[in-house]
Amino acid sequence: MLAVVAGLVTERLTAKVKLTRNDYYGEYVIGRAFFPGIWADWQYNSFRFEIKKNDSVYFFVTDKERLIKTYKGKISTVNPYGSERLIIQMDKPGHHVLNANPTVYRSRTGFYLVFNSPRYKNMFFIKAKWKRLPD
Repeated sequence: MLAVVAGLVTERLTAKVKLTRNDYYGEYVIGRAFFPGIWADWQYNSFRFEIKKNDSVYFFVTDKERLIKTYKGKISTVNPYGSERLIIQMDKPGHHVLNANPTVYRSRTGFYLVFNSPRYKNMFFIKAKWKRLPD
């Protein structure tokens, strides 16, 4: 009996969050903590995106707070394994960062998205608002 209780407690403490479409709505920035340094800071200041509740996605190319270009598209989700996965369909021409759907990494408390850019390789996005970095 003790083993069953221990198993249930362990499962609750280690179970990954189950995502729904609503979880994806919001603003995303580069997660600088994954690979800190100048390169992460440059990506953070150059790329971000937002998914709105009407299932639109807006990908922004920026120079810090200055908007250079906006790419638009739509999102949907699929649910093959009990947690919804993000599907992004960008209008043409699109941006190379969003050429393919992201890999969604889930933890017990949240998730992050990794896009495989042909130019920059893996780009890690977290759900957060962009803030100016200290000089």
